[in-house]
Formats: sequence, structure tokens, C-alpha cells
Amino acid sequence: MDTGLKNKKAIVLAASKGLGKAAAQNLAAEGCRLAICARNEEQLNKTAAQLKASGVDVFASQVDVANPDALKQFMEQSIEWLGGVDILVTNAGGPPVKSFEETNEEEWRYWYEVTFMTVVRSIKSVLPLFKEQKWGRIINITSISVKAPVERLIYSNALRLAVVGLAKTLSIELGPFNITVNNVAPGYHLTDGLERIVKKRMEAGETREDIFAAWENKIPMRRIGQPGDLAGLIVFLASEQAGYITGATIQVDGGLYPGTL
Repeated sequence: MDTGLKNKKAIVLAASKGLGKAAAQNLAAEGCRLAICARNEEQLNKTAAQLKASGVDVFASQVDVANPDALKQFMEQSIEWLGGVDILVTNAGGPPVKSFEETNEEEWRYWYEVTFMTVVRSIKSVLPLFKEQKWGRIINITSISVKAPVERLIYSNALRLAVVGLAKTLSIELGPFNITVNNVAPGYHLTDGLERIVKKRMEAGETREDIFAAWENKIPMRRIGQPGDLAGLIVFLASEQAGYITGATIQVDGGLYPGTL
């Protein structure tokens, strides 16, 4: 399938590892030019080198996306370096494992900034160009928690739904400009975020083997996902073939979500 992505310009946030890195790698494989960022400079540079070795142009910058000024500067530098932008993949580190009673107002404010406002700010940065060229793809990496709450992930369960509401609203506002806005909702994938959940449960007395076995038994596909399982959908949603898909939230979870819609 010709995705039509060769030489398209893509910005991927939090792309040094995990789901963001997989998204960047798969977009690179389709010939996209890339701008990526992450907090960990060493890991970011390693990922950038790997992407460059595959033959694509990459701009990489160490950025904490929770810092509004740093994010704004990165977006401006990326657009200048790329000579425009066609695709935005929003992503950020996942909130900690906590119940509601373990939360505090300072953390609520911080994770609101990370989970929601980074999406708002990055979209505002690309929107004028998207509207001018009458083409754009906005893809938000959220979580299966937007479909069904996950135990002890209160920040994710609450704040990621704001991203879904934003995306649906924007899909209506931006449809006339040929701009699509979609969310991808990963289930259990082998990432640092999953490891945080595993660590908490191990601290409560469970074994790693039992934790994974219990998850795998609940998942119809009987396996934990790999980051690349999500990245394939991101590439499709960025492609020319997905031009009539907008306002959607699509889970990639091996069939774990039990709902019909």
C-alpha cells in the first residue's frame, strides 16, 4: 500500500523510547522527515542516530514537554528545520500508579499540564500551517483507560478523557480544512509505563510471572503488545488512505476492551 508519506514532515513528541519511538521509526520507514524530542538527552540522541542510520533526516532536541516555553521553542525550531509540518503525533510520559486518595493537588496540576496541555499547545503550534495548506494529521497517543478505567491509574483515567473530548471537537472544527484528528489507545504494551505498574504490584507481593500471566489470560490475543503494534495504526492514520477517518479513538489492545463500541 502506498501511504503517500514519502517526504512528509512529522513531529513526534516523547519519541526516545517506547510507543513514541516506534511511531517515529515506522514513519521514518515510510520516508517521513522527522523532528523528535524527549527529556532524556542520552536516550534521545541514541534514537536519533538509529533513525538517521535508516536514511531519514532527523531533528532532535532535549525537551520537557511539561515546560510551556521549552515546548513552544521546540515546535518552532522543528517547523523551521523541517520547512513546514504535515503530521503531529502527541505523546508524553504516563502518570504514576495511584488511587484517588493517594493523589494531591500539586500532582493533579502537573499531570494536567503533561497529559492535556502539551496536546493543546503542540496543536496550536501546527494549526496555522495545517489550515494554510489544507492538509494535516493530528494523532494523539492516549491509553485504553479512555475506553475503560484501569485500576489505580486515576490521573490517566481522568485526564486522558480531556484529550478525547478535545480531539472530537477539533475534528468537527478542522474537517473543512482537510485536517484529521484521531486518538490511538494502547492497552498493555511492553513500555516503561507498563513496568511502573508491574513494579507497584510486585511491591504489593505479586510475582512478575503471575502479573504477566494474568494479563495475558485476559487478552484474547494471549500476549502483551509490542510498541510496533501501535505504530502501524499511527502510520495508517497519517496516510493518504485514512483521509476520511477523523474524530475516532481506536484501541490497540489485543481485544482486551470488552465493549462493543
